[in-house]
Order: sequence, then C-alpha cells, then structure tokens
Amino acid sequence: MHHLTLCQTEAIDTLAHPEAYEHIKLSSSALSIFTDFHEQQPLVIDGNVRAIELERLMRQSHVKMKLVLDRHEQFVGIVTLADITEQKILQRVVQLGLPRSELLVVDMMQPKSALQAFDYHELKVATVKDVVDTLQDNGRMHCLVIDKKKHEIRGVISVSDIARILRVPLDIQSQPSFAALSHIIAA
Repeated sequence: MHHLTLCQTEAIDTLAHPEAYEHIKLSSSALSIFTDFHEQQPLVIDGNVRAIELERLMRQSHVKMKLVLDRHEQFVGIVTLADITEQKILQRVVQLGLPRSELLVVDMMQPKSALQAFDYHELKVATVKDVVDTLQDNGRMHCLVIDKKKHEIRGVISVSDIARILRVPLDIQSQPSFAALSHIIAA
C-alpha cells in the first residue's frame, strides 16, 4: 500500500474548473444534458434482486433510477426510487399476495413496454428547452434515449441532472397513467 500525505488547505483560495467549460443554458444542445452510455457505464440492477434490498442500495448510493436486466443481461425495464416507496411495496404485496420480503425488482419496475424514449438522432438537433418542455408535458422525471438505427439504449436524461446543470429548480408533475385514472374514477 502506498502511504498518502494529507495536506493543509488554509492557503488555497481558488477552485479548479474544466478547461473546456461550457455554460449550458436552455438554448444549448440537448446532447449537453444527456448521459451517454457510450461514455458512462449505465446503472443496472438484476431483476431478481429483492425490492427491499434495492431500496437500501439506491438510497445509500444516492441513485434515483436503474435499468433492470434479466438473467440474460437483456434490458427489461427501469426502476426508480418512486417505484419502491413503502406505499407501492404494500400495494404490490396485496396485489401479488407475496410477503414483502419476497418482492423482486421485476415486481416493482416499469416494464420496457410501458416506457417512452427520445430518439438519439432527434436529440442531436434539439435544445435543452425542447427536452425540458417534453419532460414537463409528459410528467417524466427520467427518459431513456434510444438509437433506433443501432437498436440500442444509448443513454438517459434525468430532470435532476438538468436542474443541477442549469442550476435552477425544475418542477415536473407526474401525469397519471390511463390505468391510474381508471382506478381513480372507479373508486
């Protein structure tokens, strides 16, 4: 093991900044707010992990969304912290008739059949404002980016990342699904 020396900071006054720092604004390219999986490893979870373990893992690592893979490493959906709240876990326990401790990520995730995504080639000509407006209009906190030509998930866009980059709060109100609206009307 190499021993490192800790230094005093009292004589240091300035912060380092990226050499090619670009101030991102609403008129900037949408690619400036996009997490590209060609450059960053996607955050994934096996669908057979217990849901209560996932909740603990996500909170510890401050992660709000993970891509869910099956045992063949194929994409099957996404799971967010909002999907694994105590209320949603209890709802699934009742619906599936399983003990809380046996619920898996696949029981709590949003399946890929229910997801929508931006097309990477459209995103290349869009602005940050175009993305924000679309996310707000659709009540989405996260949105995948797919490359239709290569038939792959190219990346993800997150409202929390956009807010951090722009240094402004973004209030996205989730839009209820048709199933949720039907359930509300029936009650």
